[in-house]
Amino acid sequence: MKICYFDAFSGISGDMTVGALIDAGANAEALTHALGTLSTGAEFRVEKTKRRGIAASKFYVEAGEAKAHRHLSHIVKLIDAGDLSARARENAKAVFEKLGAAEARVHGTSIEKVHFHEVGAVDSICDIVGACVALDLLGVEEVHASAINVGSGTVNTEHGVMPVPAPATADLLAGKPVYARGPAMELTTPTGAALVATLAASVGAMPPMTIAACGYGAGDRDFPEHANVLRAVIGEKTHASESTTVSVMEANIDDASPQVLGYAMERLLEAGALDVTLEPVLMKKSRPGHLLRVIAAPADQESLAQLIFAETTTLGLRLYKAERRVKARGFTEVRTAHGSIRIKTSENGSFAPEYEDCRKIAREQNLPLREVIAEATLAYLKNDR
Repeated sequence: MKICYFDAFSGISGDMTVGALIDAGANAEALTHALGTLSTGAEFRVEKTKRRGIAASKFYVEAGEAKAHRHLSHIVKLIDAGDLSARARENAKAVFEKLGAAEARVHGTSIEKVHFHEVGAVDSICDIVGACVALDLLGVEEVHASAINVGSGTVNTEHGVMPVPAPATADLLAGKPVYARGPAMELTTPTGAALVATLAASVGAMPPMTIAACGYGAGDRDFPEHANVLRAVIGEKTHASESTTVSVMEANIDDASPQVLGYAMERLLEAGALDVTLEPVLMKKSRPGHLLRVIAAPADQESLAQLIFAETTTLGLRLYKAERRVKARGFTEVRTAHGSIRIKTSENGSFAPEYEDCRKIAREQNLPLREVIAEATLAYLKNDR
């Protein structure tokens, strides 16, 4: 499967996305031809430039038609009338629907009544459609993104001065990892946020992949702090042994009952933690306590951190990143005298009967658990031969 990973260390906008994908190999002539069929009267150009010494592509939309306000229905008609592939058309409409829903929530109205201001302008329409066309031209089947640098400060909009991230941007990125670093200005626009919120299967660490190409899309300004570019990494998704990044959260707790801590562990695992451990420790002033350690996907860090604060008595957490190496895993099913049981397998040949399946059969049929595990193991070995 071909995938694209957007590294948004300097934020993400529509024109940066298109520039990065062209830089990564999307055919600029085919892309601009598709955009020309939207009948907006706009013209397009791509220029090579540099940001802090990194060569990048800058995508420009020179708008023809000057209509500033549009409803979602008007934009959908423009997209439907264009000469686009079915996937690019549906993706572009989905992005605008997601954006419209966010604007409606922010302004307390319905999606049908939302007036698209900045994002209804010709350049933003071409940026969103252009990004969807470029992904299609590259044959990208799945999109992922890093944690998003949203910027800080304020931004001027049709509604006046707004805080960064703009209200619609914040709404679109709800539940996703974001941060602010660099100059006090808007780094992620509603258009860029809508592309990530709609198209990205995950937001966080780079997924396991074999890199085929990297492209850089230039932002408008050249900052002294960092290269103002969006990086698009294109490659094939892999399932071999890979190095991935996880978030580790720790807390020393000496004033919570075992029942409370046991319940907290259950809640954390139910909420998506990769692993939760509880270790007895001797704390300051010779107090016995526990070390709670939670391992999580970076995208789940904030929600799980809030759950730790809610379910335990800790007043602080230690947060750090760690590297994890994993083997490709899968499941197969075997038949035993007592029913079907899943077997977890790995690429190196190791295997183990799925505990929950064995536990369920043992309890329902009043059998020793070790007997059920042994039968499942024997059944797998017979089938494997």
